[in-house]
Amino acid sequence: MTNWLPDISRGSGPVYLRLADSIESAISSGALPAGSKLPPQRNLAYDIGVTIGTIGRAYALVHERGLVAGEVGRGTYVLNRSETAPGEQIDPLTVSLGGTRVQDAPANKIRFDTTAAPDLGQGKIIAGILAEIGEQHLSEISSYSRSFPRNWFEAGRLWLARSGWTPEVENIVPTLGAHAAAISVIAAVSAPGDKIVFEDLTYTQVSRSARLLGRRTLTVDSDELGVIPEDFERLCQQQHPKIAFLMPTVHNPTLAIMPYERRADIAAIARKHSVWLIEDDLYGGMADDDTPLLASIAPDRTFLVNGLSKSVAAGVRGGWVACPPHFAQRIKVTHRMITGGLPFILAETCARLVESGMAHEIRKASVEELSRRVRLAREQLQGFDFESHVHAPFLWLKLPEPWMSGTFKNAAFRDGVLVDDEDEFKSARGERPYHRVRIGFSSPKTGQELISGLMILRRLLENGGSAYDGEI
Repeated sequence: MTNWLPDISRGSGPVYLRLADSIESAISSGALPAGSKLPPQRNLAYDIGVTIGTIGRAYALVHERGLVAGEVGRGTYVLNRSETAPGEQIDPLTVSLGGTRVQDAPANKIRFDTTAAPDLGQGKIIAGILAEIGEQHLSEISSYSRSFPRNWFEAGRLWLARSGWTPEVENIVPTLGAHAAAISVIAAVSAPGDKIVFEDLTYTQVSRSARLLGRRTLTVDSDELGVIPEDFERLCQQQHPKIAFLMPTVHNPTLAIMPYERRADIAAIARKHSVWLIEDDLYGGMADDDTPLLASIAPDRTFLVNGLSKSVAAGVRGGWVACPPHFAQRIKVTHRMITGGLPFILAETCARLVESGMAHEIRKASVEELSRRVRLAREQLQGFDFESHVHAPFLWLKLPEPWMSGTFKNAAFRDGVLVDDEDEFKSARGERPYHRVRIGFSSPKTGQELISGLMILRRLLENGGSAYDGEI
């Protein structure tokens, strides 16, 4: 094994990108000749003072460039470039925005890296609705959606209502899913250069999208109960953010549920400092939790976002946002500019699913199925430290020594299971390690597939990382 260490002081951009460039430079100069073994990921992470996830992303990048190859049980080796085809040109911006998930997941892996609604046969129901719409609205589905029927808004009012609170129909905007709703709000009420607050761990596709729109991200400290109000106020006083994106009920990935008193504090701080709130309630609607929504505490400052992806069907791209008074038209126009417009056939399908009551029935069945899977996951991983919720499609697993998050993810991939490491949920570079992975269990088609995947993970947890030497 080579004693080579990279120089990451040169260049600009993320550390993992500078590390990948340093590896490529060392290979080109001969400092890392063909056949030499790169340092194990955990060793290199310790030597240069970064997280294992950073090393994993750098190694994955040089692998995609065609410079190295991973061999099970042996490690990562420099290829003889004269004998290999040139690697695909990698765009650094694409890599920086893509997160840590495998972009094209192999078909032979068990997918624990998604939390889309489980397949309960709802496709047949949706197919029937599509057929009806095709018969009744031939002209509408063959053209642009130039006017929005009232039932699209009524459906949003029904779907977003929770914990004794119901939004006004004139404040509803139908969207292409919850993600599009959140991005539309960010684009509509902030400008390039404005600062957006995210929790340290969050649904990072929103934070990455916000950066793509030219917004700057701030991170607020959280604990087992969610955002810490004192740190939120500190950020508001010192950094003057425009918006805060929060998940108060069944936070992704920690599963935290913020108590009412803390929600009231967050709302008061946001009002005091004129900060808009985006409340992501995708998992909250499944949780059977009666804590008042931020939208009910601060309706003048809160955009409530929800959709059908986690509990009904991800493929119909159904979502809605409940806006503060007088903001619906601005969000509607911004959503059209960002997405290109709302397809009639999808919006009408989602509205009919909700207004007929079928969406609520499917959600109920999904929650029952997920509760069964939660019980199986708890049984298979008994004895290990994890957070779970009886109605949520994932758990947040604490890794025992000596595992680190990125290393465990790579080892699970090698053994046939896709999981999400903690870096997938970090909204910004930070020094705090959690040594956790998220395990989503809504995708497996059968209970046996679920159990098989969990057994693979348990074997890795029990055996430790001694047999895993950082292969790609």
